[in-house]
Amino acid sequence: MEKRYAIGVDYGTESGRALLVDIATGEEVATHVTPYPHGVIDETLPGTGRKLEHDWALQHPEDYLEVLRRSIPEVLRASGVSPERVIGIGIDFTACTMMPLDAAGTPLCLVGNWKDNPHSWVKLWKHHAAQEEANLINAKAGERGELFLARYGGRLSSEWMLPKALQILNEAPDIYAEADCFMEAADWVIMQMTGSFVRSSCTAGYKGTWHKRDGFPSDAFLASLDERFKDFATEKLRGPILPLGAKAGELNEQMAALTGLEPGTAVAVGNVDAHAMVPAVGVVTPGKLVLAMGTSTCHLLLSDKEVHAEGIAGVVEDGIVAGYYGYEAGQSAVGDIFAWYVNESVPAYVQQHAKEEGIGVHEWLERRAAQQKPGESGLLALDWWNGNRSVLMDSDLTGVMVGMTLQTKPEEIYRALLEATAFGTRKIIEAFQDGGVQVDELYACGGLPQRNRLLMQIYADVTGREIRIADSTQTAALGAAMFGAVAAGVEAGGYDSVADAAKNMARVREESFKPMAKNVETYNALYEEYVKLHDYFGRGGNDIMKRLKALKSG
Repeated sequence: MEKRYAIGVDYGTESGRALLVDIATGEEVATHVTPYPHGVIDETLPGTGRKLEHDWALQHPEDYLEVLRRSIPEVLRASGVSPERVIGIGIDFTACTMMPLDAAGTPLCLVGNWKDNPHSWVKLWKHHAAQEEANLINAKAGERGELFLARYGGRLSSEWMLPKALQILNEAPDIYAEADCFMEAADWVIMQMTGSFVRSSCTAGYKGTWHKRDGFPSDAFLASLDERFKDFATEKLRGPILPLGAKAGELNEQMAALTGLEPGTAVAVGNVDAHAMVPAVGVVTPGKLVLAMGTSTCHLLLSDKEVHAEGIAGVVEDGIVAGYYGYEAGQSAVGDIFAWYVNESVPAYVQQHAKEEGIGVHEWLERRAAQQKPGESGLLALDWWNGNRSVLMDSDLTGVMVGMTLQTKPEEIYRALLEATAFGTRKIIEAFQDGGVQVDELYACGGLPQRNRLLMQIYADVTGREIRIADSTQTAALGAAMFGAVAAGVEAGGYDSVADAAKNMARVREESFKPMAKNVETYNALYEEYVKLHDYFGRGGNDIMKRLKALKSG
């Protein structure tokens, strides 16, 4: 029997990649990355020179189609696999990454003069300028006793759909009125591929506050925010919502010509990037926490029960794997923090030494940081360089570094930043456990676990738990391909469920990271201090971060 393949397309923050996978074995046959031509738009609006305000992060929708145009033909070319042997395609996306569309399904930033207004563009997941709207939503929902709020840890993030849409209504009511609907970028790309107007239960549930039985928040609640917002869910978020693993449609003629695939190829419902990683590491049963680590980190967990607890950014029935409640928490910046330090704060001599040794700056810092013992630097940091998603749900919080002296070295700061993100993950694990959701095992995937061994050892020591690492370096794309194989179905040579696909396609490494007892003791003491700082700055002990941010914004 001829081999059958699926393609997964992973849309990240800076680029998109296509991965061609043998669906019988999970072998990754070919991959190709397309950097987004416009990147992350966070300073000036393309073509206008208009300066963006603080906390804005936009993208260009045509960059997403460029990934399909360049990367899919390249994996077919590099592999020599004929298009008719590709039975399915799936995509995953950063979320909430949303856009306003006109009645023809065209993003408003591509229509007429709307491009001159930043609110017509795609708002990337890390667009945090809707914090005021998030505060209003949380306050009103709390006052009214809205049931949906508990499913999001008691606080909706400014990253989610409702705050971003409400910001558009407040600051650009003409854009809001012109928009026929608002759509997640994942769902929009699926619509371009198939011509089908469908929404993913994953994006709708975790980012759009949709519930399998209750639907979206009520018109009455939305009207309590602003009378003009009353019909937002029924009008602007309308459309069928399909579960993960379902077939959204088939590849249309136009996209077949663009990608080199066969018309009629099964296309899966869109997924969120981190959520696609869960079955790709073989996690399809409860109690196994998956750390999807990259620019940020998502913490994902399956359970057979629904509980509501602080720090849970979302719990959605069937939201990750059918038959279970899927829980999400997260840190708004992890790899981004390390990149910030290397790009903005590392002294020139470090860059020079790294160049002389023929290695990257990150590796140079990691090697020297690994020579230190926990606590040796005298430093402690809070991991809030891009706000706090879990457990505090507050994007107005900012970073802290305590203990610096005139003797502090760059590698010590680097290690303290690594440790800070590990402390943040431990706080999330404890929130799950305190809420009654058991965490028995840890798995890590994404770009960071394969590149930074010190980071993973620190995570094992800080959490006191063994951590297993995904074998794939492109776990999200592998997961997307798995869902593509499920969309095709067993009759086409695919699978009937993602659990079945995981049995053959998912892999983890033999090697794992185990906690070192001598380090665990020191990190327990440091973590106690981290929690004190966390609560002091994050729970109202001192709101200096918000006051400073207000001064910065003028």
